[in-house]
Amino acid sequence: MDSNVILAFGLTLFAGLATGVGALIAFFTSRTNKKFLSVALGFSAGVMIYVSLVEIFVKAKDSLTNALGDSQGYWMTIVGFFGGMVFIALIDRFIPKNKNPHEVKTVEDVQAAEKNTTAIDHDKLMKMGLFTALAIAIHNFPEGIATFMSAIQDPNVGIAIAIAVAIHNIPEGIAVAIPIYYATGIRKKAFKLSFLSGLAEPVGAFLAYLILMPFLNDVLFGIIFAAVAGIMVFISLDELLPAAKKYDETHLSIYGVVGGMAVMAISLVLLT
Repeated sequence: MDSNVILAFGLTLFAGLATGVGALIAFFTSRTNKKFLSVALGFSAGVMIYVSLVEIFVKAKDSLTNALGDSQGYWMTIVGFFGGMVFIALIDRFIPKNKNPHEVKTVEDVQAAEKNTTAIDHDKLMKMGLFTALAIAIHNFPEGIATFMSAIQDPNVGIAIAIAVAIHNIPEGIAVAIPIYYATGIRKKAFKLSFLSGLAEPVGAFLAYLILMPFLNDVLFGIIFAAVAGIMVFISLDELLPAAKKYDETHLSIYGVVGGMAVMAISLVLLT
């Protein structure tokens, strides 16, 4: 197996397993650091937006214009970019999910809720946790494809995307683990379901390897890369930035965005 393929699988697995990190944080910190969360989510969005528009979109355009000509190639790039947005938007629209999958509930939040209600509806909490796990698993599937295909073509871009995806998978792991843990009282079960939801990313990578790799050429590569750029931008605008602003204090989220863009810009220059 090619070394780039092995690296791509490794990066996708790394990104997916970050949901387990989120579960551990939920269990072993008495209060989540919301300032850090805001900066981290903003940083992840900055990395994704910058690398998508400055690097991935350009690579897609170059590949498609080389194969199809300037005009047709540019139009195909645009179609692929917005097609990626439509694809991830449909996934978000038609799967069951928690009202805010990035909402992080602390132990204090749950204890306060217990005091204000006569009884905890454990069945409802369990259902919420399972639906959130399902939503995140389906949502992570195209992210796995995006990370894998990016790393195949350019390992440096793949590393950047994997880190950004891993950062935003951490609060998703918290969102899965907390309701299941408080419904069952079993840390192991909550961690297991959170962990499994993240494994959808390497599964997506594996299917991409089996289905897409044999047919990979300049046109397919360009369309996939354009769609990846659209998916990353959509995730950033629809999920990461709103979640970062939710926990924002004194513009920390925008500082994270700018910091993520700056780090990505410098790293791309240094890696060329």
